[in-house]
Amino acid sequence: MFHNFTFEYPYLLLLTVPFLLCLKLCKPKKLALLFPNVKLLKKATRRSRLTLTLLKFFMVLLTIIALASPIKQDEIVNKEDKGYEISLILDASGSMQQNNKFGIVKAIVSQFIDQRVHDKIGLSIFADFAYVAIPLTYDKKSIKRLLSRLEVGIAGVNRTALYEALFLSSNLFKSSNAKEKIAILLTDGIDNTNTIPLDVAINTAKKYGIKVYTIGIGAPGDYNPEVLQKIAKETGGKFFSANSVQKLQEVYRTIDKLEKSEIKSNKYIKKSYYFAYPLTVAMLFLLLYFYLLNKE
Repeated sequence: MFHNFTFEYPYLLLLTVPFLLCLKLCKPKKLALLFPNVKLLKKATRRSRLTLTLLKFFMVLLTIIALASPIKQDEIVNKEDKGYEISLILDASGSMQQNNKFGIVKAIVSQFIDQRVHDKIGLSIFADFAYVAIPLTYDKKSIKRLLSRLEVGIAGVNRTALYEALFLSSNLFKSSNAKEKIAILLTDGIDNTNTIPLDVAINTAKKYGIKVYTIGIGAPGDYNPEVLQKIAKETGGKFFSANSVQKLQEVYRTIDKLEKSEIKSNKYIKKSYYFAYPLTVAMLFLLLYFYLLNKE
């Protein structure tokens, strides 16, 4: 209940020391009248004087507490996130089933998603055709849940619609205002659908200011490094080749470092003032004190 409570002017609480000393030592001088049965009178007024003394004590004590200004301080952290918008484009064609390549890619991509806490991420899949599995979103759990359920063959097994995938994925950024937009395109094959020309796919990515990182996995003859290099170079990205699990992990770690989000935090202290509460009670005690004093 009293977590983070403190006083803005705690040194004023020292006023209680001279007050207590004065209450003990400073006795008021009064006219003395002598008359019979003085003991009975003292007994009758003792309770009244005790009540007045207690009222005076709490009235002054609460006033001192109000002067010390009780406050509650809460630290507020305001993050100015400068996250990225990232499109993950994965090859799910039949060849990705060999040596469990698709399963390995899913595990590594899932780890990459965990590292991108402040980024919007989208996911696209391609094989015989390309489609957007999840548009750009901050909901990492949904992306990882869907990613874990994807299997080779979900978009066919015979072809590789690589250019179509880049084109569709680029259109995710059509209404984006993000300053940093990147796509990570992974494949182990060569486009053989001819649905979208390569230049059209590249120009669409360039139109929306998307930096494309391309990753070729498998043996050198499985994919066309010249095409992947062309895509990366013309969009300001970089081409990587990976022929092992360790190399592929290293590629995603490298991209993560190259495109790390800049996160700034501003800290504020929120103060809530509570001096009005003890001051109000002190004023009520003061009114009650004068009422009882004048009643005698």
